[in-house]
Formats: sequence, structure tokens, C-alpha cells
Amino acid sequence: MGVINDRDIEFQSPEQIKLFQESLLRKQLTYLQTHSRFYQRLFAEHHINLSAIQTIEDLQQLPFTEKKDLQLFNEDFRCVPKEKIVDYITTSGTLGAPVTFGCSDADLDRLALNEAKSFACAGLKPGNVVQLMTTLDKRFMAGLAYFLGIRKLGASIIRVGNGIPELQWDTIERMRPDTLMCVPSFILRLMEYAQEHNINHRASSVKRIIGIGEGLRNQDFTLNMLGRRIHERWPELELLATYSSTEMSATFSECPYGLGGHVHPELIIVEIVDENNHPVPVGEPGEVVVTTLGVEAMPLLRFRTGDIASMHTEQCACGRWSYRLSPLVGRKNNMIKLKGTTLYPPALNDVLDNTPYVENYVVVVRLTEAGTDEVVVKIGLKEPPCDEGQREEFIKSLKDSFRSRIRVAPIIEICTQDEIRIINFPAKSRKPIKFIDERNMQA
Repeated sequence: MGVINDRDIEFQSPEQIKLFQESLLRKQLTYLQTHSRFYQRLFAEHHINLSAIQTIEDLQQLPFTEKKDLQLFNEDFRCVPKEKIVDYITTSGTLGAPVTFGCSDADLDRLALNEAKSFACAGLKPGNVVQLMTTLDKRFMAGLAYFLGIRKLGASIIRVGNGIPELQWDTIERMRPDTLMCVPSFILRLMEYAQEHNINHRASSVKRIIGIGEGLRNQDFTLNMLGRRIHERWPELELLATYSSTEMSATFSECPYGLGGHVHPELIIVEIVDENNHPVPVGEPGEVVVTTLGVEAMPLLRFRTGDIASMHTEQCACGRWSYRLSPLVGRKNNMIKLKGTTLYPPALNDVLDNTPYVENYVVVVRLTEAGTDEVVVKIGLKEPPCDEGQREEFIKSLKDSFRSRIRVAPIIEICTQDEIRIINFPAKSRKPIKFIDERNMQA
């Protein structure tokens, strides 16, 4: 369907990609000046001469847009009449109160193109069958985006939704999908269910996992502990990951070589900045800042995502020259300083996801009286401890695992699986809650 061909901008030289993006940037700035009340005001307040913004480097002359701007001035970001909004969505609220976004008809077409290109990058084509294990309701952009993208690509979709291993396996056995789109850690639950019900998961039709919401790789692109745990039990699977957010209306998908998430140059410009808001060297981690291209209803300029990653610009083994993002290091606001060690929640998750006796968990960060970070990991065990001695044995073993992986050990509390499940899946949440930051509540 012409989603990708040998003339696609992603395969052109870095110089051509940069010139291409800069031409789109200039159009975007003109569009914002004409249609966005928020950016009209921002340009005036900061005395911005848009004719001086010609290159990607010139973006540094512009102020950032932050989530609080979207929360305080939401309507001022809308660039089209309200009657042109055909779909309303909200962000997941991971970093605070959810933000409302409206999409025009053209935005949904752009969303479909974005996801079609991402799936094609991951190796999908017409004839593939994708079991979609994420919700299409609850004001969630991702599920709708995946549906539109798979449809545009010409592949087939099975809309199952999240959870319910019994229904997932019934669908796999009835309809024989080759690809699962899901949160990677749920694959562990699928394999457990298969083992409990005498299902040979390795002989199933499934050949590929496209993961959302959780990383599968380390910064050097090797499989992380979660990825290795899945691979060890299901080695035939191809494991791929994506990174996306509602605000940027774009997806960075790994290709089958697994060397980072590819940007689609016609849809988004990415900067990586340090704590002083300066560009970091290529390959160094920093905050991901995005400028959306081609968004009609609510485009964003230099939006701070709060996510920490690095950029890679060398040609990928797949032939693409478009730059790639590393797996996320974590979220800037979620950084933890534990006993002198700086870390992010994914490092804790990696240990917990690879601990066979842990059924579920939640990580809670709070401040001590001294103002330092305290981390409490609450776990539900697959099998409750028989006595206090076994309970202490579990705690010691888990603390040893943390020390060997991240050099420090948090406080461990053993709870029931049901207690943790209630925390993980509150009524209004679209994603499992595995991290709770109480530091702002205490401040």
C-alpha cells in the first residue's frame, strides 16, 4: 500500500533527512503562528522572530512546552474549530492529571500512517495476523492507533483487549495470529497459563511479540532481564519493542535488528537535552523533547516528554538512516536517589520481573524525615511463605538480587497477591500501576 518503498525518506542520507525535516518545521511554525492561540502568545511574549528559525539547531532559540501548559491552557492549543474534532482522548496521567487531546479527521489519517510505518518497520506486511491485546476504549489513543495502522498496512487484526489468558489462548488457537501486540510482562502470564493447561506455547502460531509500555532491552540493545526471561522460555519468538505517547502522536518501533526505535522523519523532530537544557552528544542520555509535524488539531512545539533516552545516528543494519532512540532509561520525574545510587523504576522492575517467586508487585518511593528517598517494594508471592523463616528467606534472596543488579537494596514488604492486584489495577487506570511516587504528596 505504499507505506514504505526504496525512496522513503527514512532510507535517505542524514543530510537529506535533516533538510526534509527543516522544510516541514518552517511550515509547522507558520501554521502555529496562524492557528494556535497558545503559541501566538508564546511567540509574542518571548519576542520570537520566526523567520530566524530555519534549522533544527535554531529550535534552541524557542522555549519549551511542558505538560503543565497543556493542563492550564488546554483549549488554547486547539488549532481547528471544535466541530472538526472527531475523536477525544486523554493521556494516561502517568506524570500527573490526564490531559485532553482532540484529533481531527486528518490527525487520524496521520496516526494510521504513523502506525502503518511502525508496523512495517517491525517487519509486518499484508498477510500477517495481529492479536491486539490492548484496549480500544477508556479514551486510549494507542489501541485506536494500532487498529488504524494495521488496517492501513493491509494486515489483519484480532481485537481481543487486555488480560484474560483463557480468552487470549482461545483466540490464538482459533484464529492463529502470528503477532501479539501487548505489554511484554503479560507474556509470562500467558506462558504460565499454557503450562497449567497443557498448551504447548512453543508450537503455537505466534512468532512475534511487539511490546508496549515496557522495555525489552538494555542500553546496549541486548535483551534485559524481562526479555531474556521470555526468550529462555519461548526462544522461537521475535521480540520487538515500541515507544510512544499521546502527546507526540508518533511511535518509535524497533526493526527486526533491535537496535533502537526508528523515528519517522515526516512526523516528528526529536531533541535530547541535558539538565541545563542544552543538547547532549549523540549516544548520551537526556530528556526527549519532541516537535510534532503534520498534526492539525493540537500540534506541539518543543514538548518535554519527561522521558530519558539517547539518540543513535549511525545507519541501522536494516538500511535506514533515520535516527533511533535507545530503550528508555526512565522518566525524569521518577529518578530515585537511593543510598547514593541514582536509578529509575525500570531497573527495579527488571529485577522483580526476573524473580520467579514474585507474582506481582508495586514500587513505592517516599521521603524520609531526613529528606532522602526511601524505596519500598511490596510483593505478592506465587506461594505464600509457610512460616516466618521462609518469609525472611524470600526477603533476603530478593535483596541479594537487587544488590547484585543495582548495588543497593530497597525495603521489601510481603503482601497478598490480591492486595497488590488492587493497587496494580485501579478502576480508572488503563495501564497497570507498578510505581507510586509519594514524594510530591509529602513535599
